[in-house]
Amino acid sequence: MKKNFKSGFVAILGRPNVGKSTLLNQIIGQKIAIMSDKAQTTRNKIQGVYTRDNAQIIFIDTPGIHKPKHALGDFMMKTAYSSLSGVDAVIMVVNATEKLGPGDLFIIERLKEIQQPVYLVINKVDLIEKNQLFEIITKYQEAFDFDQIIPLSALTGDNVDALLEQLIQMMPEGPQYYPADQVMDHPEYFLVAELIREKILMLTREEIPHSVAVQVQSMQKNENDKVEVLATIIVERKSQKGIIIGAQGSMIKKIGHLARRDIEKLLATKVYLDLWVKVQKDWRDRPSNLNDLGYQSDNY
Repeated sequence: MKKNFKSGFVAILGRPNVGKSTLLNQIIGQKIAIMSDKAQTTRNKIQGVYTRDNAQIIFIDTPGIHKPKHALGDFMMKTAYSSLSGVDAVIMVVNATEKLGPGDLFIIERLKEIQQPVYLVINKVDLIEKNQLFEIITKYQEAFDFDQIIPLSALTGDNVDALLEQLIQMMPEGPQYYPADQVMDHPEYFLVAELIREKILMLTREEIPHSVAVQVQSMQKNENDKVEVLATIIVERKSQKGIIIGAQGSMIKKIGHLARRDIEKLLATKVYLDLWVKVQKDWRDRPSNLNDLGYQSDNY
């Protein structure tokens, strides 16, 4: 173990759509969690690894905490709560443009049960007037005794360094868990599937909210040194399949074009992306389907 090296685990919690994934991407310095203006975009625990000479922090980005409506929702909530065990600190992220509401109080009740330091991150401060900040801080201080309150903008990166400094200060001395150049713990095919799903959420708007999953069947280099990716987009209804394919295949072409661009950046090589669409009725409510699609409780 390096002398005076600090390391530890930090869980990022918050209601859906407060900017947890944006914050994680800003900290890591590249895209490892998908971003969308739709709630509950993150479905699995994504571990992002931040390393510098004297410290390493493993951040666990969790699904937004909400009331589950199906088996996938249950899985997401169990995942979010399980991330609280064994961490060294917890960050609760809130949106500065929204009032303290029942969803935040629901999370705060849960935080009262844990022993670790809890940091409140007030995100999106670039979207409010400076004089509004004091009132927001006061409201949250009345609700819970946070160890630190840090206003920042995950999108612009403003004050994110201050958060990192605070976290490193309180981390225990420990080993470097991951190599310095590793930024996440999920395999590449998981991230490739997530990038494809992000483009679907972005392009189909309200028609295909959360009834879509992506499974990467294979990823291999061909004789021209291009990586061939074969992936299946899974939906619950025939009508959704039609929306994803689009008139004369126009939508699936758009999804493929945008996803391929991001996948090429991720893999730093040329990519051939082959997308198929499959209907799997009520997959979100079937444990066997959830297992097949990578939502496995054993991993959490």
